[in-house]
Amino acid sequence: MIRTRALSALIAITALTTAVWPSQRISAQADDRLPNSATIPTSIPTLLLPALPSVAPGYRAPEVGSGGGAQIIGVTQQPFVGISLQDAIAMSLLNNPKLAVSASNFRIARYNIVQVKGAYDVALHLEPQSNFSVNPPVNFLDAGPGQVGNYPGGVATAGPGNIIQHQSSSAYGLSGQTENGASYQAGITQSRTYNNTTFNAYNPYYLASLNLAVTQPLLKNAGMNATKRQLKLAFINADADTAQALIDASNTISQVENTYWDLLAAWRNVAIQEEALREAIAQQQSNVRLVSRGAAAPIDAVESETQVANFQTDVFRALQTVSQLQNQLKSLVASHAGDPIWAANLVPSTSVEQLPSASDLSTVVAEAKAKRPEVRQALDRQLAAGVDVVFAKNQSLPQADVQAQYQSNGFAGILTPVPKFIAGYCGQGGLGLSQCPTPPPNTQGSMPWAYHNMWAGYFPTFNLALIVGYPIQGHLARGLRGLASEETTQARVLMQGVDERIGAEARNALQSYQSAFSKLNAARQARESAEAVYASELRKFRNGESTTFLVLQRQLELAQARGGELRGQTQLNEAVVELQRVEGTILSSNGVNVQTLGSQASALGTGTP
Repeated sequence: MIRTRALSALIAITALTTAVWPSQRISAQADDRLPNSATIPTSIPTLLLPALPSVAPGYRAPEVGSGGGAQIIGVTQQPFVGISLQDAIAMSLLNNPKLAVSASNFRIARYNIVQVKGAYDVALHLEPQSNFSVNPPVNFLDAGPGQVGNYPGGVATAGPGNIIQHQSSSAYGLSGQTENGASYQAGITQSRTYNNTTFNAYNPYYLASLNLAVTQPLLKNAGMNATKRQLKLAFINADADTAQALIDASNTISQVENTYWDLLAAWRNVAIQEEALREAIAQQQSNVRLVSRGAAAPIDAVESETQVANFQTDVFRALQTVSQLQNQLKSLVASHAGDPIWAANLVPSTSVEQLPSASDLSTVVAEAKAKRPEVRQALDRQLAAGVDVVFAKNQSLPQADVQAQYQSNGFAGILTPVPKFIAGYCGQGGLGLSQCPTPPPNTQGSMPWAYHNMWAGYFPTFNLALIVGYPIQGHLARGLRGLASEETTQARVLMQGVDERIGAEARNALQSYQSAFSKLNAARQARESAEAVYASELRKFRNGESTTFLVLQRQLELAQARGGELRGQTQLNEAVVELQRVEGTILSSNGVNVQTLGSQASALGTGTP
């Protein structure tokens, strides 16, 4: 007996030694390549935060009720107001305040063109004058008649020999300049002068003068000048502002469409959550009946009650999303805070987005380059830089202006009697004349005869001049050339950036569009499978082959699958909107007219009903 026990112990010791003792070297066994002992870390990690302080001791949530039920704040709960996608887009194009500002900027740019054109307006001028003076005589030759009395015209003098002069005149004409830099003036000056000086042959006498002047640059400011540059830039800026208004309209339409489909999805999500809530309530009622019959544990009823509470929370959360999206859509389509649409409980009525025709990447990029207003803006930037380049070259030229002036003077007057001492001198033959000479007959008359002499050109004056100048330092020209060069570089870089952005957006839009199909198909299959699994689990539960936990889990999975399909539908609609925006067709398909953008909001801003 003892020998048998000793033999058994020996066999056990041998087996244990064989199992523990390794037959070959293992990785944890020490050798020349491994350290003999483990290395203790030099830096022992500690807690990142100190001990937390006491935060709001005794905190608990306030006692709350049901919260007044499911409703949307600020709207009439019933009836619901249906709104189509096209109506929402049309309202935003007419009522959106941001688009009203964009359209106003476009009109401001047009008015700037009109303002710059004012430099080429023909300016009319009229300048009437009247001057009366009484001066003492300087000598006997430059003096009045020296007698007290009334002179022609009813003018009285109080002292002998005073020089009395009364002149009335008027000047009228026009002036202006042309786009090529030429300036012109044309005017007529007329005057009537009464002068009682003794030696005057005429009293009164009349003057009529025609003045014509033209200045034409030959080099600098010829063809291109500062005013013409401003006019060209005004046209380009107006086109750029038009493109900006179209960009704002495109973005607004995109926001309206995305918000519209989000609101549609939010309402459908409310329906999904309410359906899940109804199913959870039915399951809870079933569990309560089973518990009352003793066929189920009370905890099953508690689990189903928890599920009901969770789905109630999801319903309220879905309604909050509806409220937020309604307000977002209303802010895009309403013209002011008092718009009646703010009180409407909006429900989308458009069921599906029209899918575009399938296009490849090159087609989308080509379409975008032909229709996107951003490309139009970049081209306007290049045109503006080209105008500045031409202007800088022109200002580098020397000045060479030709001036031509013509003046035609018309004179006429009423002859005065020859003074007695002069008449006697002429009659005595002191001058070798039988009588004193008289002025030419064509100078005798009143103002009409003066005009006749002016138009006949009896007394012309011509003047022709060449004005040459050149700045020695040339700072202005060098600065303009430098600015034009930098503007050209910026315009080229901007166009490259637009091309690059269009290419990237086209790739992303097409990828999102194609991916949305696949995700929607997968989400639909997942929803169909979840419905089948839930129905099967529910049948098994009614046959006593499943548990409350599994049924509630299948309910939750089904709600999530329905939500996933809804998100897939929404993502597909938004992918279509983005593809239309990238292609630039979102403007033409919605009939955008820059002239009417924000017209309703603008009318309210001006007080027009």
